[in-house]
Amino acid sequence: LKVVESGGGLVQPGGSLTLSCEARGFMLESYTIGWFRQFPGKEREGPLCISPSDGPTYYADSVKDRFTVSRVNAANTVYLQMNDLKPEDAAVYLCAAGPNPYYGGTYYYTSWRGDYWGQGTQVVVSS
Repeated sequence: LKVVESGGGLVQPGGSLTLSCEARGFMLESYTIGWFRQFPGKEREGPLCISPSDGPTYYADSVKDRFTVSRVNAANTVYLQMNDLKPEDAAVYLCAAGPNPYYGGTYYYTSWRGDYWGQGTQVVVSS
């Protein structure tokens, strides 16, 4: 079981990029997907956003109103649309698959961590 990210690249400040997270070896519809990012020499940041297998989507304040996550179960893929990119968004973006963050009447978004991680895709924001 694994997830594979793609779609990273170089984009100018203010530009847009769409990342993909493809599930391989399992059906995406039964899993929650979360997006994280890692800056050089720093700890992983996130989750930036979470697309639960069932329930509302979560966005961290740092990406709210700029990033949009969507899932296409038929394609076994989750997409991360990133708009108005800033130089500080440059990082390796990773997706992870795991259980639903809902437990005991609460959605545990900020503490969610996936079980299956991809290798990441590099995003560079520069003019």
